Amino acid sequence: MPNAGFPLSRRHFLQSSSAALLAGVGLSSLPGSTSAADYTKPVPEAANLTPYLNKGRMLFRWNDLALGAYRTGAHEKYPYFYPLNGLQSNLPLTTESAQPYPHHRGLWLGCDPLSGGNYWSDGPIEQGQIQSTNIELMGTPTETSFSFKNSCQWVGPNNSKPFSDEREFTITILDDKSWAIDAKLIVSAEEEIEIKRAKHSFFALRCAPDIAPMYGGTLMNSEGGTGAEGTYGKPAHWCGYHGQRKGNPDIVEGIAIMNHPENFDGDCPWFTREYGHLSPSPFEFLKKPYKMGVGEKLLLRYRVVMHTGTPQEAGLDQIYQDWLLTA
Repeated sequence: MPNAGFPLSRRHFLQSSSAALLAGVGLSSLPGSTSAADYTKPVPEAANLTPYLNKGRMLFRWNDLALGAYRTGAHEKYPYFYPLNGLQSNLPLTTESAQPYPHHRGLWLGCDPLSGGNYWSDGPIEQGQIQSTNIELMGTPTETSFSFKNSCQWVGPNNSKPFSDEREFTITILDDKSWAIDAKLIVSAEEEIEIKRAKHSFFALRCAPDIAPMYGGTLMNSEGGTGAEGTYGKPAHWCGYHGQRKGNPDIVEGIAIMNHPENFDGDCPWFTREYGHLSPSPFEFLKKPYKMGVGEKLLLRYRVVMHTGTPQEAGLDQIYQDWLLTA
């Protein structure tokens, strides 16, 4: 130890400082202490399907691996799901920024034009924004399923508020190769609504580039139609994309939206694109304006399936029929 009155050497200064720091924080604050325990095995809370609500984001995991997320926030154009991962690859089946049209955000609800506002693209939120006003879990999660709800207000230029909506989502592990999101959306008109035509609408997804046709993936519907030529403007129970995964060519995965037959009174052709965007929406194909009076409500139900294998191998037709029994 240095003699009193003599300057400390750099080595002795560092030793003294370290000792003082340890004394100040206490050994219990170090890794491995009771207040910051290390773990050598998975904790029980990590097993199965686990939701985690944090600052407007609903994150969920399957056996502690990220499975998906639903994102809201004051800076977001609208709430949306991203990522939605395949069970086999753990790779996202959607994108939130791919070219072309990087404003497409995974899986979302939006519309442009609507009452002078834009609730779709990356323009300033003053031009239109779907604002989340509340998000919360519903009921008690099980090992393979949980539900949550989200309330939203559509706010446009000059403080116009064409819609409010209530959303309920149920996330379910169907088996070891497929999982689903069941969506129940109730959209309420707060103003007189008239949509003459809106290509950019309503419930929509943008798939990951590696399963989009322009990168070698396949676009297919329940009627056997393939590509935009075989699916665009046509009715179908479901429509989706599938293909070999980037870096995992032995794994084929896909994502499909299933459309309830009562949506839009059964008149719901599909908008589809080779680059990876699709939506079951009549607004691109209107022969006369779509109108809603103040207080009128629109009920929409969808199932979104993230699956392993081709649609036939995944049994999408049976999954669709099973869903109709409970939707």
